[in-house]
Order: sequence, then C-alpha cells, then structure tokens
Amino acid sequence: MILLSACLAGFNVRYNGTNAQNDLAKWLLINGQAITMCPEILAGFGIPRQSAEINGGSAAEVFAKKAHVLEKEGNDVTAQFVYGVSMAMKIVSQNDICAAFLKDNSPTCGVDKVYDGSFSGKKKSGMGLFTQSLRARGISVFSEQQLQVEKVKPFIVPDLVMALEHKFS
Repeated sequence: MILLSACLAGFNVRYNGTNAQNDLAKWLLINGQAITMCPEILAGFGIPRQSAEINGGSAAEVFAKKAHVLEKEGNDVTAQFVYGVSMAMKIVSQNDICAAFLKDNSPTCGVDKVYDGSFSGKKKSGMGLFTQSLRARGISVFSEQQLQVEKVKPFIVPDLVMALEHKFS
C-alpha cells in the first residue's frame, strides 16, 4: 500500500487551508492503491493553523530534543508534532505501507527540503519528522515531484498497471 500526504490527494489540510492536489495521487486513492494522512491533523492542529518550521537543527535533532518545531508566533509545538508522527506511524504499521509520496518543504512531510526555521521563506536540505520516521522504518519515501507513473508502478497491484499507464500516458 502507498501512503500519500492528504493534501496531495486534494484534501484541504495544509496549514493555510489549501491542498496540493496531484491527479496521480487522487487516482491512486480512488483505485484503492493508497491511503492518505496528515500527521499535523492527527496531532490535533486545526485548519487553518499557524505555519511551523523546524528550528535549531534537523528532524533527527527534534527527536533527540536538541531542536524544536516552532510556530511563526514563537510557540513551541514540538510535543504536538512528535505526537502526530507517533499516531501516523501506528497507522503505517497497521496498513502494510511500502512507499510514501509526501509534500516537500513541510516540517512533517518534507522529503528533500524543509524551511530553515527563520520564517523567511528560505529552505534547506533536510526532511520532516514523519519522513525521518518512515525512513528509519525502511519505507521508501518520495516527494511530490517524484510522484510519477514509473515511480508508482512497482507499488501497485499488477492488474492496475495498464489502467495507470493508459490514464497518465
């Protein structure tokens, strides 16, 4: 089973109440090849909510309590983010997840890039807390830029490969 950031499937769960819909993500969900989630929603955050960034280090350093997740107004929401990721990981373990396609730049789902913690729009190389946890469990994680037919095919049931190729060729 594939895991998708809920926003990629068209759900308005991003911090600003929008989505980042991707047609392939939506197809995977509709055809029963993916589940969606948003660890920030699992953590109890509302929609919309303040933007948050990892401050003072990496996702690994957040888990090691050497860095924090802060909202733009300065509130430390590290505990809530860690809780949301732990809830998401329970769902992952119950659903035989083999690959994830997540929204880059997020303090939760960032795959290759996250915002640098200054709330200035600058990004740095790194991953979000959920991505860190998935990779630690050996799950292949890709960004939405990598959400392409060739990357998805190995993770769907063989009977749907032709339909997938036909729809997105």
